[in-house]
Amino acid sequence: MTTCVLVGPPGAGKTTVGRLVAESLGVPFRDTDADVEAAAGKAIPDIFFEEGEAAFREYERDAVVAALQDHDGVLALGGGAVGDERTRAELLAHTVVWLTVSLHDAAKRVGWGPGRPMIDLNPRARLAELMAARRPLYEEVATATVDTTGRTPGDVAADVVAVLT
Repeated sequence: MTTCVLVGPPGAGKTTVGRLVAESLGVPFRDTDADVEAAAGKAIPDIFFEEGEAAFREYERDAVVAALQDHDGVLALGGGAVGDERTRAELLAHTVVWLTVSLHDAAKRVGWGPGRPMIDLNPRARLAELMAARRPLYEEVATATVDTTGRTPGDVAADVVAVLT
């Protein structure tokens, strides 16, 4: 069974912190975005461009369900994975840590380059919109919350480990 699942918006540090938490606990790390890319045989922006968001969400849902069933370690989900009702239901049986972040810090961390298909057009406004819309979904699945705003990944990881032990 998964040690913990990290959720949060783009720029919260799920992958960076997840790797550190896994290292600290001596367990494997897995990122469902990487699983999606492996299953599709292409990068996430290419999935959005070539197949559309609905296809991406299907890949994502399958990746999350599979990872929750067979990964024994720390799991990072894509920022929008909680939008799927089935995914949220599956998460209720797991320890889920919601990494929160201010819009300012998220924007700095994400940057404005290509590769974030959900925020490429008017990134700051879109990021704010996504964060607000997904907040209740993160709250629904979270068993703990750790704020990453203005903090180093190591400090955040230490707080996540403290929640788990």
